[in-house]
Amino acid sequence: MSVLKLIIKREFIAKVRNKSFIVMTFLSPLIFVFIGVLVGYLSTLKGDQKIIAIHDQTGLFAKEFKTDRQYKFLDLSSTDVNVLKDSIATEHYHGLLLIPKSPDNKTLEKSIEFISASSADVMFIESAEQTIANKITQDNYAKAGIDQSAIENAASKVDIHLRKASGEETLKGLNWIKMGIGGAFGYLIMMFIVIYGNLVMRSVIEEKTNRIVEIIISSVKPFQLMMGKIIGTSLAGILQFAIWAIIGLGMLFIATAFLGAEVAAPGVAQAAQPESSGVLQLALKEIGELPIFTLSISFVIYFIGGYFLYSSFYAAIGAAVDNETDTQQFMMPIIMPLVLAVYVGVFTVIEDPHGTVSTIFSFIPLTSPVVMLMRIPFGVPIWEQLLSFAILVFTFVFTVWFAAKIYRVGILMYGKKPTYKELFKWLKY
Repeated sequence: MSVLKLIIKREFIAKVRNKSFIVMTFLSPLIFVFIGVLVGYLSTLKGDQKIIAIHDQTGLFAKEFKTDRQYKFLDLSSTDVNVLKDSIATEHYHGLLLIPKSPDNKTLEKSIEFISASSADVMFIESAEQTIANKITQDNYAKAGIDQSAIENAASKVDIHLRKASGEETLKGLNWIKMGIGGAFGYLIMMFIVIYGNLVMRSVIEEKTNRIVEIIISSVKPFQLMMGKIIGTSLAGILQFAIWAIIGLGMLFIATAFLGAEVAAPGVAQAAQPESSGVLQLALKEIGELPIFTLSISFVIYFIGGYFLYSSFYAAIGAAVDNETDTQQFMMPIIMPLVLAVYVGVFTVIEDPHGTVSTIFSFIPLTSPVVMLMRIPFGVPIWEQLLSFAILVFTFVFTVWFAAKIYRVGILMYGKKPTYKELFKWLKY
């Protein structure tokens, strides 16, 4: 056990003293904040306004299109169509909306064309279709003698207010908030399993390439060396997560205090507060009621379990090859379950967090670290979390035994690129 402790200590110190580790530990939160601010700023920038020429032979639709910051509409119905088409080819106009005369509205619906030099924006086409359809519908009402204003007055718009069983008002789109929080934790686990797993693999390859491992193996068992690398690197990862959590909670506390002060500014009547402030306040309240503590503990537990599971694969791969290039043939089976877990979480958990698919994948050990974390904000029974983690631990123990056999043989193998068939043979040694 003392030997294992020495290896763990060696790996941990080597990681935390690395300059890149220190820099990224304190720089990463600032990078994420900078990226968020940059994306928000870029989203407010106005793009180049695109000019759309309209040739409306009916004289009914051109005035329905209103110029905005993205599109400028020009009514060029008096200009020859061929001239306008030539202007499209020379990119004088972004596109030409051609509305021909038709004997009836049914024919007109199928006769309208949009001509452009490049692929048309789907959002613009849908908007144009809706604008023309609304005008045609109005014309159909008029021809049928139907009072459109009466139809509009008779139309109803229902706004359902959401409340909990306790009577408290809740927020529309709360599931998206829960999915965002759970998805962020799940994505972090996936990302750092890959990052720290690769660190373990590279460390093994480096020692194997430098022949240092031959000296180490003379006094340390291969299994101890593998476990020491996995545990030492995981402790460095946990330390990094803890620092990020402290920084993140500090930023969240400052943001909440600032926004709270803005919302509850003295001398401002409740009725005069912007609606967005009320929604923001309710959103912060809902976030505060989420099982953040459970989610945080589960994050650490599933990170450790998922990391141990996948790192044993990474260590086995590192021992089996001589350089990083040879690892590519073995990486796909490892990465695919993690990618599958993210897709299941994004496309299934948000729609039905307690459904069959979500539940099954939260128990499968290769996907549970990601999927279960995405489910927890929606309220997962403790017994399901414990069962899922128990399965993960059992699988990890089996995987370590499995990977140790490959590690034991592969760590001293040089000069030959292994195949899956040879790896299977190593399991019998």
